Amino acid sequence: MPELPEVEVVRRGLAEHVVGRRIEQAEFFGARVARRHLPGPVDLADRLQGNLVQEARRRGKYLWLVLAAPDGHRQSLLIHLGMSGQLLVEAASAPRETHLHATFDFADDGPQLRFVDQRTFGGMALSELLPAGIPSGISHIAADPLEPAFDQGAVIGRLKLRHTAVKRSLLDQQLISGIGNIYADEALWRAEVHGEREAAALSRPALARLIGHAGDVMLEALREGGTSFDSLYVNVNGASGYFDRSLNAYGREGRPCGRCGTPIRREAFMNRSSYFCPRCQPRPRGVAIVHP
Repeated sequence: MPELPEVEVVRRGLAEHVVGRRIEQAEFFGARVARRHLPGPVDLADRLQGNLVQEARRRGKYLWLVLAAPDGHRQSLLIHLGMSGQLLVEAASAPRETHLHATFDFADDGPQLRFVDQRTFGGMALSELLPAGIPSGISHIAADPLEPAFDQGAVIGRLKLRHTAVKRSLLDQQLISGIGNIYADEALWRAEVHGEREAAALSRPALARLIGHAGDVMLEALREGGTSFDSLYVNVNGASGYFDRSLNAYGREGRPCGRCGTPIRREAFMNRSSYFCPRCQPRPRGVAIVHP
């Protein structure tokens, strides 16, 4: 699933190629892409017609376009890429992708915006904007570490109350948004903390270092265009990111740790995998090994 850096790369592409343009026509193919918009895809397409795209914004893994309707009403088109969603800017005459779910044509006759999603977990919906500028549909999502609104002290305070694995807490989007499996493993490796360590048992300075590493690794990934392991994540121009070449833990099972040389280990975690160095990130006592 695209995490914060990948979604931010897409947001920047939308800001460059879509902001300032007026939607002339939107089409949705099938109901699944608009399942979060309860009136359905036809209603969504009708309500988007004539809207001016004023901004492209993001919180964590969510994107939204700030829209101004012809009558001046402002709202948002909330977008989640799911596991494999892609927003592509292409000529309207370009061949249609196999998994094309939506198209947006603009009044300036410029390039078309397309939503392609192989696994169909992504989707779009209209959502009212709250006074803080956040769509009401994601009011429960916490600020991410790259936002000015992020309150690290408050997050540390909440972590100190959690008697659960610290990696599980890092993935809780209502506590810290934007961090997924890849960057959680990378932050934990940098902090030399095993993901099964109890969050409450870590000191406040240790938690501050861990959150700091999460922000740092996501900024580094952003500079490389994100992390692409396959063709399912690309930016709006169809280009892949290159941060996978800089990963120290995630996806590196059996390869030597860049710090101590011990082979990186993979274990099952919440229907996914965790990657860590067994020497640099010792397992807490009493925590069983979960084989993949």
